[in-house]
Amino acid sequence: MQMSEAGSTRKEILLMLKMEGPLTVGEMAERLGVTEMAVRRHINTLERDGLIQARLLRQAMGRPTSQYYLTEKSDEYFPKSYSNFTIDLLHDLEKNFGQEMINQIFHNREERLTEAHQAEFAGKDLSERVRMLAELQDQKGYMVKVEKLPDGSYELIEYNCPIAQVANQYNQACQCELNWFERLLDARVERPECQAKGGQHCIFRIKQKQTS
Repeated sequence: MQMSEAGSTRKEILLMLKMEGPLTVGEMAERLGVTEMAVRRHINTLERDGLIQARLLRQAMGRPTSQYYLTEKSDEYFPKSYSNFTIDLLHDLEKNFGQEMINQIFHNREERLTEAHQAEFAGKDLSERVRMLAELQDQKGYMVKVEKLPDGSYELIEYNCPIAQVANQYNQACQCELNWFERLLDARVERPECQAKGGQHCIFRIKQKQTS
């Protein structure tokens, strides 16, 4: 079986369990039109990846059998519309309470993000703080690359923006990010390129603050 076919079958199993609930290997094999042995190979992979789990199903007659169901981790493989929900919510807040409410929401986010990480950044030199920030953003799905430039400054590039749909309509999201970067890094941060303003990527130039 080709890798693409195997991946497709596993997706079918996940979708089947999502729509029908827990199923046995026999039930899945019947629905897919394949052998139970073939299903078990896919089940083993899905279990290994933490996407499904088994529980014992006791039957009125015969031996107990395993029934498989989705784990919480599998939820990330199904379509979401978080961005649409967030934008609709922001639109409603702006309509009912005005632009000042939107500004306050993003200011609160800036404060929350800064306070959440300030302690772990304290006492580190700039290179270490930049590395930690890059790892933090990378974990959130920003696909970050950092390079030290000849003049001693740093260039941090975000190749992906998980909140692009929000940022495209509410530029406060971009300013919020710039502000908490500056506060966490305790450095001068400029953004010569921004996806929400037509750039290919979000690029940040980070320089040590000059001491007087």
